[in-house]
Amino acid sequence: MRVIGLDPGLGTTGWGVIAAEGNRVSHLGSGFVETDSDLPLAERLAVLHEALAAILAAWRPDEAAVEETFVNRNPLSTLKLGQARGVVLLAPARFGIPVAEYQATAVKRAVVGRGHAAKRQVQAMVRMLLPGAAPGRADAADALAVAICHAHHRATEVRCAAALAR
Repeated sequence: MRVIGLDPGLGTTGWGVIAAEGNRVSHLGSGFVETDSDLPLAERLAVLHEALAAILAAWRPDEAAVEETFVNRNPLSTLKLGQARGVVLLAPARFGIPVAEYQATAVKRAVVGRGHAAKRQVQAMVRMLLPGAAPGRADAADALAVAICHAHHRATEVRCAAALAR
């Protein structure tokens, strides 16, 4: 199964694609989408959507996982992030790809083992879990972490369903 992880942001949205077989994961690709802060909000959202649509068309993931956002102290920033997050949720849905959402603490717990791990710890564990992956930016590493989290949750769901079916 191919999973795309997405770390939403208006300025930068990270993405990472992995292959998952049970709890085994391997890196396929990762990167980020940037929008120009000089553009009007609507244009930035359009740029984000078009870029994500191209990534989804190229990688053809089976499922998507998106990190839930935290509430910022600045209401305007929170609103803009929420709008970008809406685009990030919409893009895979438009491709008919199921989308799961995970809190940042759940992602960190799945990858590092602690829900309040530092970004550097997450990046280091992503590199350990995905040999050959070299996400250049924290946004891409975070997106890969979201994909890993989803793969592990799905593997657990499959095992539980199989056990219940017996």
